[in-house]
Amino acid sequence: MRTNKFNWRINGQIRSSELRVIGSDGKQLGVLSFNEALKKAKEEELDLVEIAPLAKPPVAKIVDLGKFRYEQEKKARKEKKGLAPSNIKEMRFSPFIADHDFNNRLERVKEFLADKHKVRLVVKFTGRQMGSKQFGYQVVDKVLKTIGIPVNIDAEPKFLGRQLMTVISPTNKKVEVKSVVPTEESLENNTN
Repeated sequence: MRTNKFNWRINGQIRSSELRVIGSDGKQLGVLSFNEALKKAKEEELDLVEIAPLAKPPVAKIVDLGKFRYEQEKKARKEKKGLAPSNIKEMRFSPFIADHDFNNRLERVKEFLADKHKVRLVVKFTGRQMGSKQFGYQVVDKVLKTIGIPVNIDAEPKFLGRQLMTVISPTNKKVEVKSVVPTEESLENNTN
């Protein structure tokens, strides 16, 4: 069964006593009483659909309900299709990652950047690793220095719960990557 995600009042569901009515040909018929508008719709063997319930007086249109519903769904699909898909890829590391695993993940990050995707670098900490936050910053710093592709740092590395996150994106310009490893003092200030 199809659910109606659009909530139009149809025919007898309309509660307003006066309506601004639009005919089946798209021309305005003026402000009519509910009974007159419903009578005109029945004469044309069509439905009366309230399309603007908050207007003063509410606006109703004489239409073929199936065709009207199809057009509205088609319009909604077209609007949804026009939205740009999220093109952020995510790559997870651990603070004490082995060299081989690091190199594999680094290659994937390079592929994402070559395809013009933004990449979210996540260093995930577990248990007692939270006492060694500086190693997470060192992993991010190592990625940025060994990537070999010019990148922009869209979001500076920061902790969200048990994860250190940063977002990078490809750029055409040569950008000098600065170290993202914080000093001991700033690490202590972040934990408080």
